[in-house]
Amino acid sequence: MGGLVVVRRKPSQVARESQPEVQQQAPFYIPATNAPTRPRRTLKHNDTFAVLDSHGDIGASAGGGDGLFDCDTRYLSHLELLVNGAQPLLLHSAVDDQNLNYHVDLTNPDIYVDGRIALLKDTLHLSRTIYLCDGSLRERLCVRNHGAEQVDVTISLVFAGDFADLFEVRGISRKRRGRGTVEVMGTDAVRMSYLGLDEAVRQTALQFEPQPTLLTESVASYRMTLAPHAQHVVFASVASGHRLPAPAAYFFRGLVALKRELRSATRSVASIETSNTVINEILCRSMADVYMLMTTTEDGLYPYAGIPWYSTTFGRDGIITAMEMLWLDPAIARGVLKRLARLQATEFDPKNDAAPGKIIHEMRGGEMAALREIPFGRYYGTVDATPLFVVLAGQYAERTGDWALIAELWPAIEKALSWLDGAADPDKDGWIEYARGEESGLANQGWKDSHDSIFHADGRLAEGPIALVEVQAYAYAARVAAATCALAIGHAERARTLQAQAERMRARFEKAFWCDELGLYALALDGEKSPCRVLTSNAGHVLASGIADPGRAAKVAARYMETDFFSGWGVRTVALGQSRYNPMSYHNGSIWPHDNAMIAQGMARHGAKRGVVEMFEGLMRATSYLDHRRIPELFCGFRRKRGRGPTLYPAACSPQAWSAAAPFSLIQSMLGLEFRIKERELRLHGPMVPPLAGALTLRNVRLGDAYADFTIRASQTNRVALEVHRTVGDIQIALSI
Repeated sequence: MGGLVVVRRKPSQVARESQPEVQQQAPFYIPATNAPTRPRRTLKHNDTFAVLDSHGDIGASAGGGDGLFDCDTRYLSHLELLVNGAQPLLLHSAVDDQNLNYHVDLTNPDIYVDGRIALLKDTLHLSRTIYLCDGSLRERLCVRNHGAEQVDVTISLVFAGDFADLFEVRGISRKRRGRGTVEVMGTDAVRMSYLGLDEAVRQTALQFEPQPTLLTESVASYRMTLAPHAQHVVFASVASGHRLPAPAAYFFRGLVALKRELRSATRSVASIETSNTVINEILCRSMADVYMLMTTTEDGLYPYAGIPWYSTTFGRDGIITAMEMLWLDPAIARGVLKRLARLQATEFDPKNDAAPGKIIHEMRGGEMAALREIPFGRYYGTVDATPLFVVLAGQYAERTGDWALIAELWPAIEKALSWLDGAADPDKDGWIEYARGEESGLANQGWKDSHDSIFHADGRLAEGPIALVEVQAYAYAARVAAATCALAIGHAERARTLQAQAERMRARFEKAFWCDELGLYALALDGEKSPCRVLTSNAGHVLASGIADPGRAAKVAARYMETDFFSGWGVRTVALGQSRYNPMSYHNGSIWPHDNAMIAQGMARHGAKRGVVEMFEGLMRATSYLDHRRIPELFCGFRRKRGRGPTLYPAACSPQAWSAAAPFSLIQSMLGLEFRIKERELRLHGPMVPPLAGALTLRNVRLGDAYADFTIRASQTNRVALEVHRTVGDIQIALSI
């Protein structure tokens, strides 16, 4: 049949050369240029992740940020399967329900030789199974002849590695790069090497089994003769770093090991089932996404923020994900607290926006971070992660009764509190403020960290130092939580001091931030202490902290369900009609699932659970339209219309940890689920069951070593009915209407 056709491509190089310069005012903006011509799929295991297209290829079609990445370096930029030099046709592809492996079914196109069809389409079935393990990508390719005649065919895998830093892939141009080499190692392996400007050597090793018919620096090809219904199996492995790729014999062992690892990590995790099969699919995918993003670190499990751009330790994201998952799996919070305590800043460093006691924002391990071409090696430019760290410690102790860990973490908690009292309040006016140390840092340092996300009613950008409304609430909650912890571990005087600080802050908060004309709290105070009188979702985070006046809190909860805020899919970050409202923006009118979940916590605290139910059902309906039933980082804020799904945001990470965990937080808020350690009691306080979900069955809900399974459903009297299926150990379930 037709001979091998090899097209040498360097798609990653072309992508870098064609990327536009990043806007000066937003140096870490993620550009969206050409839309991907094939849908993208993601896999992750610990520090390694892969972005592949629908065919199982890397870099074979435009866009998408494809690659095999490890510690912020792309070790493989091109991996393309060809049949006699032609791209195969897609039959089907999907990541399995547990996010462990990616299966792709392909077939051959019509193959022509000398103007005549030499191989009819749909004769060959090409089955690809791909997964990640121990820093390597492993693939099994099975080629089967379903024709009635013998087939001679050449199957090729074309590969390349550019060792681009993740931020290069995101669109940042570099004037200089290191030097790369490629070496064929015998008959079955290739090694690509890159000497970076940071003097570090990065390597990619590829191995094929059985040995290819032809192996070059960029192609492994197999000349196959397949009898009718015969098959030929090829194994390929690609290892990042200095690790050698595992041989074919370990393909199946590695997959079994991944399943065992996941089973071990989730053995003690609670599960949820509803009466709605679509919601069940969404919840299953969300749970799988959370645990795919979970990474084994020296401090325990840590949820990396998202794929592809945020697959690393982020302080704020890790904390909020741990909060959302706390009732299901407290081990996540334990790992997050221990890791962030170890990475806590110890000195002043304006280049990294660091100050003693601050919790890290982001850490990176690539070449550009090592050379300080980006400031994120260990970067502390976040104003909210530090108080949220203390809040999480208090919530973890309340959920588990693990005061031993709190005692261990107490020095880190005290350092965080000292930062709140000191560097975070430079003018000593009692408000927690931020201003970046150098121009290279983030201009805005709350969760809405776009350069244009903090503004006045007329659209003017706020000038700092800036005191965000939600950060004051976090600081209040941190002091209350720390007071409880201090009292529990024997620091009674410190507890009284912290409680008094919190009360003084609460007493001043309403006067500084409440805006009668908005019926809402201001977004922020700028450097002149002038309120940013804008309708935003930030004020919703205030409700859960306890700092808000109860009467006003009820008004705020109701305000978020009005149509300028609530789109039908969720609460917008900025209300329709505000000066910078844009439903297609990153932070100024879009819908973020984690943002909705945090607002819902406060709404539930103040009795506005019908709104929480609407938010849950809106998110479920939106996700029912999305690929793989996966909740993305965000989606656009357009109004929901009958018969249409939500409008996607083009550069959203998917999966994203705090988005994947959001429905579990919403469920806890709807059910009013509380854990009372001393009473050995699970309490459902004023629960509501979403009509869309029907009954909710919770299994393996743990209180220490005890656990329970139960179902809660709406009854005909508009109340709820509780059915307890099983309790093991010392545990009671109480229903409080």
